[in-house]
Amino acid sequence: MTREHIEVRGAEEHNLKDVDVTIPREELTVVTGLSGSGKSSLAFETVYAEGQRRYIESLSAYARNFLGQMDKPQVENVEGLSPAISIDQKNAANNPRSTVGTVTELHDYLRLLYARVGTPHCPECGREVGEQSAQNMVSRILDLPEGTRAKIAAPVVRDQKGAFEDLFEGLVSEGYARVEVDGESYDLTMDRPDLDENYDHTVDVVVDRVKVSDDARSRITDSVETALDEGEGVLKVILPDPPEDAELGGASARSTGDLADADEDGEDAAEDRLVVEFSEDLACTHCGIDISEIETRSFSFNSPHGACPECEGIGSTKEVSEDLVIQDPEKPLKNVFEPWSYNRTYYSRQLDNVAEHFGVDLDTPWADLDESIQRQFLYGTDDLVHFEWTTKNGTREKTERFEGVINNLERRHVETDSDRAREHIEEYMAVTTCPACEGTRLKAESRAVLVADTSITEVNRMSIGDALDHFEGMEDGLDERDTKIAEEILKEIRARLGFMCEVGLEYLTLDREASTLSGGESQRIRLATQIGSGLVGVLYVLDEPSIGLHQRDNDRLLNTLEELRDLGNTLLVVEHDTETMRRADNIIDMGPGPGKQGGEVVVNGSVEEVKDCEESITGDYLDGDRFIDVPGERRDPDGTVTIRGARQHNLDDVDVDLPVGCFTAITGVSGSGKSTLMHDVLYKGLARRMNDNTSVDPGDHDDIEGLDQIETVRLIDQSPIGRTPRSNPATYTNVFDHIRELFADTKLAKQRGYEKGRFSFNVKGGRCEECGGQGTVKIDMNFLSDVQVPCEECGGARYNDETLDVTYKGETIADVLEMSVAEAYDFFESHPQIRRRLKLLKDVGLGYMRLGQPSTTLSGGEAQRVKLAEELGKKDSGETLYLLDEPTTGLHPEDERRLIDVLHRLTDDGNTVVVIEHELDLVKNADHIVDLGPEGGENGGEVVATGTPEQVARTEASHTGRYLRDLLPAVELEGPRSDREPAVAEGDAEATGAGDD
Repeated sequence: MTREHIEVRGAEEHNLKDVDVTIPREELTVVTGLSGSGKSSLAFETVYAEGQRRYIESLSAYARNFLGQMDKPQVENVEGLSPAISIDQKNAANNPRSTVGTVTELHDYLRLLYARVGTPHCPECGREVGEQSAQNMVSRILDLPEGTRAKIAAPVVRDQKGAFEDLFEGLVSEGYARVEVDGESYDLTMDRPDLDENYDHTVDVVVDRVKVSDDARSRITDSVETALDEGEGVLKVILPDPPEDAELGGASARSTGDLADADEDGEDAAEDRLVVEFSEDLACTHCGIDISEIETRSFSFNSPHGACPECEGIGSTKEVSEDLVIQDPEKPLKNVFEPWSYNRTYYSRQLDNVAEHFGVDLDTPWADLDESIQRQFLYGTDDLVHFEWTTKNGTREKTERFEGVINNLERRHVETDSDRAREHIEEYMAVTTCPACEGTRLKAESRAVLVADTSITEVNRMSIGDALDHFEGMEDGLDERDTKIAEEILKEIRARLGFMCEVGLEYLTLDREASTLSGGESQRIRLATQIGSGLVGVLYVLDEPSIGLHQRDNDRLLNTLEELRDLGNTLLVVEHDTETMRRADNIIDMGPGPGKQGGEVVVNGSVEEVKDCEESITGDYLDGDRFIDVPGERRDPDGTVTIRGARQHNLDDVDVDLPVGCFTAITGVSGSGKSTLMHDVLYKGLARRMNDNTSVDPGDHDDIEGLDQIETVRLIDQSPIGRTPRSNPATYTNVFDHIRELFADTKLAKQRGYEKGRFSFNVKGGRCEECGGQGTVKIDMNFLSDVQVPCEECGGARYNDETLDVTYKGETIADVLEMSVAEAYDFFESHPQIRRRLKLLKDVGLGYMRLGQPSTTLSGGEAQRVKLAEELGKKDSGETLYLLDEPTTGLHPEDERRLIDVLHRLTDDGNTVVVIEHELDLVKNADHIVDLGPEGGENGGEVVATGTPEQVARTEASHTGRYLRDLLPAVELEGPRSDREPAVAEGDAEATGAGDD
């Protein structure tokens, strides 16, 4: 009999305190609580980890030999456990070859579709090409109306210079009498063509002249085979007087009805004659291009059979950038080229002679030179240049073309053996779209295969929503054979695209690099894949799937989760979003506090039971007893920074004003252009102009005005604070330097001569050499993912025994790294330098985090808040522009309140804060909102509304504004969730009063 619940008994992983909990099967259960209260420890480190361990135990003894060191979660027992699948936020695809299409396996189905029913075309002329057997060709000729006159000819010369006298002699000796030369007929027994050997000619030998009829089948077959032999697999069928609607068609037919000249004499002089070419090979008979066999790998940019040979399937190349070589066009000619110093003899000699060739002065500003001269300085002269220079042995001279500054740099970058020289040149190179494939990654032959008149690269450039529309009803445009082949493939493609739309990803394009996706987008892609798998009876463990979703899209995501549950699966979702909690079947609220103050189940039950629980902070927020205030007043701007003409990606030539000295939120549905505006245009544009950072390539825009009002710009995003387990919050914020100094100052450390470096796990001396100071050892699993296991030598402590002999207040350096931020704050009460930095981490809601927690295990939101704390610790002069990307990621409403206070503090100090955000409690606290939309992808990129939250809420076209209405008492319009229970409405009213007071 199937159990109705998953029973967890005695869970003690991390900060869990002997937790017993019951999780109902085939229901949607949300695990919530304050940040650090033990949600992930219960859901992932206990329930999912035990499920994974049991799966591995089911493997063969050989496989388990590799897994012998895997630890069992610290739990007494878990009963009723289903096969478990984790769908977390980690974006593991850092490979530039990974795209949305490849990670969703959609590209695999597209490759199969195009390989099986695609029609090859010539990449040069666009004509259809195909391969046919001699029997197919005969059948097509016999399909012509009976009595049609036809010539079967073999092309023996195609567009070649020569008189071809020997060729004509040879044809006569072989018994051939008639040829067509450049479309004109000749009888070789009576008249030899007199050709000008300096011009290109085409010669076709006429093998037979026939009248089409069933009786002529044998003769036509012999003639076709002979013509194919003479023409090396190619033949022409010439119809002097083609009947109406004559069709030799198919993929391989080539109608070239303009070959006959109007003044042509003889029986074949008709202007409407039809010449059709057939080929045994996949080749364009018009251009003479052979095309390799079409296979699924022909459409893979990860295979040499399909990848563009120029960029090797990456879609971009590194090229010397004109903008980086010439950064100030007002400089004189001799000093304008940044990589070339005029003080070096070789460069000065080149520039002197080329300038003299053009008759220009080296002190002339570059901007004043004629465009033609500028081009030749950069890319090489059109004419020869006379170079003359003086050496100690006398005057030397030579005459040659000047290769150009940019061509010189690109040549040296390829040819040099010096790493230093190559790195110097790369400073002036930028990543540009591959000119050969135009960023499509595939070779020309693959791009020329069409299905429904569309290439695979055109499909890849579509958004998921547009691609779904494209494939709907595609069978109607295919013939019976292709429809039968494509039916199941199209069904699978449409299903997967549909699932992606259901989870709010219809704005993503299939060729978007997977490494550019946010953690939330990556998670929803995996969620869509799981829905498509149709599994039943599975335990899915999800980590905050609502991250990065607009409230409108969040409703669609919840519908998808409910669909997954209704299939017969159990969902365990770690989440802070109140709307997700309201729609959950069951809520497990962890707490009551973070870190060691948490680790207990405060309440486990329905939404109403959580609301009724007096100990539950989450229940207070759901019930409206606690709330985040609406500010009593909004700040007035001290000026504006204005972005002009932003056109990157889907931005539609927009102008955006960002008030200086204010707190601004950039909002909009997923895919509306928020990240493009902030990251690609604003940040990169400011980094290039203010910091002279030539390594960034700003998004397309006209100008950014008002730079004199800000002193510096700082981007605090969700990228990792370190890429190895050696990096952690203590090292990133430099608090570990002060802690090591403290340990080096102890009595025992001084007696042994230990200095500060002895307490570093990154250098030899004090660290454990078995694990290199990492505390863990990586086990290579061959066929499975690598596994990190604790080091047997140090037990995960990172240090050797001698170093661990040194203690401060009874604790070793390893013990300190295991402390949470809050515990360390109390432990170092007499050290203001350490406490000041730890307090900043507490202020941004990270009091629960361990000081030594490896940076690779931090979520994107946690990494961002560590960076924010580090920024707060710097001496600030004001006038800094802070850019943050969804800072509320992973925060409980109670922790969100603290973060909002920190952002207000930053703004009150005279700084300008701009955040991308979906969380409405933070958005309503902003002084100014820039709302983009109205939709995502191609239907977004416009400014829908700007102004205070109240002004945006009154804008009917703004999705964000409509959802804000329920949270702003000054706006009396109804929002999409205005039908909430009275308790919520009362809470909002109470929040209003608190805010206004």
